[in-house]
Amino acid sequence: MNYLLKTEASAYAFADLQHEQTTIWDGVTNPVALRNLRTMKSGDNLVIYHTGDEKRAVGTASVVSVDSSDAKNPRVKIKAGKPISQPLSLADIKQKKAFADSPLVRQGRLSVVPLTDEQYKLLIGS
Repeated sequence: MNYLLKTEASAYAFADLQHEQTTIWDGVTNPVALRNLRTMKSGDNLVIYHTGDEKRAVGTASVVSVDSSDAKNPRVKIKAGKPISQPLSLADIKQKKAFADSPLVRQGRLSVVPLTDEQYKLLIGS
């Protein structure tokens, strides 16, 4: 599976993840986003997306492990991947037919978004 994780760059940027190499992704409160976190599995592909002023997909990561023992606060360990060489802005994403029904454009406040293989490939530029 593939997912997009949103983060405010001023709070925790992709550069922070690259520096640390791994981090625990937790603290999500939206019920739909929590459900998406709980469905993650080791090895799943991730796109890190900066919200706020940037509004663009900036890097890749992968799921190392998922601890869902606390259903209200699943803890997903992620590992940094590579920066996206040509980051797509939200405006660019909205122009792509593959995202027409995506929660990324339909549910703007959703912080954990499932992606199809096609959407993932478009975001990372492959």
